[in-house]
Amino acid sequence: MLTITAIPAFSDNYIWCLADTGNGRALVVDPGQSAPVESHLAQNSLVLDTILVTHHHPDHVGGIADLLKAHPDCRVVGPAESPFKNSTSQVHPGDEVVWEGLTFQVLGVPGHTLDHIAYFTDNNVAGRPVLFCGDTLFVCGCGRLFEGSPGQMRQSLQTLRSLPEKTAVYCAHEYTLANLKFARSWLPDDAALADFEKECLQARDEGRPTVPSVLGNEKRLNPFLRWDDPAVVDVARSYCAKHGLAADSDNAIFAAIRHGKDHF
Repeated sequence: MLTITAIPAFSDNYIWCLADTGNGRALVVDPGQSAPVESHLAQNSLVLDTILVTHHHPDHVGGIADLLKAHPDCRVVGPAESPFKNSTSQVHPGDEVVWEGLTFQVLGVPGHTLDHIAYFTDNNVAGRPVLFCGDTLFVCGCGRLFEGSPGQMRQSLQTLRSLPEKTAVYCAHEYTLANLKFARSWLPDDAALADFEKECLQARDEGRPTVPSVLGNEKRLNPFLRWDDPAVVDVARSYCAKHGLAADSDNAIFAAIRHGKDHF
C-alpha cells in the first residue's frame, strides 16, 4: 500500500514522503532539512531510495547532501536547467519518472523560479491522482515571482488547472491561512471562501495540516486560478484603476492579483 505523509520542516515547510508499506521503500519531495526525514524513516522502518526536487531554493534542497551521505544509492531527480547541480537524474518537462509502479509526468511550471518543475501522476494514491507542485501552487495561493514573469506563472498555473479536478495538490508550505486572509479581503462576499476559511482555522487549531487540497476546490476558491472568473476580474480591474496597472488581458489580471498579494 502506498501512503503520503507530511514531514514538517523549518517553520512552515512540508517535506512529502511517499512510502510503499509493503517493501519499506520511500521517496521524499524537496527535503530542505535532513534530520526530520531521517527521523521519519527510522520511526517507520523505511529505506530512502528516491528524492524529487521541484526547484533550487535552499529550503527545498538543503538536506540532500546529508541524506546522500546516509543513503549513497539514493536517486536524486531534479530539473536539468537549474542552479541545483546535485541531481543524479536530470529531467526536462515532458519526461517521466517511474517509482514503485507509479509514473510521474514532469511538468514545466516556471514563475516562482525559472527551473521550477512539478510531478504529476494519474495513478491513484489513496484514491486520487497526485501532484507535487513545490512553490508554484499553494492552497488558495501561488508562489512569489522571484525569477519569472506574471505571464509565465499564469501559464504554469494554467497547466496545473488543466489536470483532473480530483487531483490531490501537495504543495510545500503551510501558507493557507495567510492566503485565505488575502483572498477574503478581495472577495469578502464569497460564501464558499468563508466556509473554507472556517474549516482551515479548525484544522490548524487541531494541529492538522491544510495540505493537501483538491484541485477542483482550488479552481473554485483560489483567486490565482480565477483570473477569468468575472467576480475576480471585477475586483482586479478596480485594483488596477487605483494603482495605475494594466487590466487588458488574462496576464494583466493575474499580475494584478499577484501585486495585490505582494502588497497586502
